[in-house]
Amino acid sequence: MTAVPDIKLNNGVTIPQVGFGVFQVKPAETVEVVTTALEAGYRHIDTAAMYGNEKEVGQAIAASGVDPAQVFVTSKLNNNAHAFDDALKAFDATYAAIGKEQLDLYLIHWPLPTVEGLDYVETWKAMERIYSEGRVRSIGVSNFQVSHLERLAAETDTVPAVNQIEVHPYLTQEPLRRYDAEHGIATEAWSPIAQGKVLDDAVIAGIAQAHGRSPAQAVLRWHVQRGDIVFPKSVTPQRIRDNLALFDFELSDHEMDAISGLNRDQRTGPDPDVFAMVPPA
Repeated sequence: MTAVPDIKLNNGVTIPQVGFGVFQVKPAETVEVVTTALEAGYRHIDTAAMYGNEKEVGQAIAASGVDPAQVFVTSKLNNNAHAFDDALKAFDATYAAIGKEQLDLYLIHWPLPTVEGLDYVETWKAMERIYSEGRVRSIGVSNFQVSHLERLAAETDTVPAVNQIEVHPYLTQEPLRRYDAEHGIATEAWSPIAQGKVLDDAVIAGIAQAHGRSPAQAVLRWHVQRGDIVFPKSVTPQRIRDNLALFDFELSDHEMDAISGLNRDQRTGPDPDVFAMVPPA
């Protein structure tokens, strides 16, 4: 089994640096693919209320034969539950769906700064309540920009353990990653291969070929060496295994710089400063 290094969060909790993401995995497929991931050696699963597959993640862990305490599980608050009491109720639903004795990490999924009547500071205070009650080991945010993090720092008491943001070679996020690092916030990279858009890049293809690896493995190794926490998603068993095979080769400083130099500030997902999608309650 591949030995995946841990990252220590700012409250002392450790998280496997490479995990398995279930974004866009249909609920009917989730048990099978999470089971495959656990068999391959993954011990970190990233889900969200918005994905609609929390229950199936919990079922796969419970049936896997792996001690649930050894599987780090992250979930995220849905956008329709930002009010203080709504956030508490939403966590209760997530907690029941996943079924672990203690959730490992709970995130605000989006800041929604332009939505009238919603305030992510109020939401964060609900997260602090959940954390203080010991029902979750760590709390964090997702898709927060520097301005959002600065406001949390000014108006609340708890520094987020992680900030989960879109990061890949075409969106390297250097200023935001630097802010995170300076404030003890671990950076998690969603869409780490830009939904496949970077895999045909000639620079990445050449580096991958030099190491006898796939372009996806080269990009994921770039993330690992930068210190990002990553959780690639696949429903193909071989790719699930390949995405974990990152720790028996190393990119040179020149190769790292070449991949970082591909930055275009190009997103595959929404801009957090304007994203405002709130589903019906």
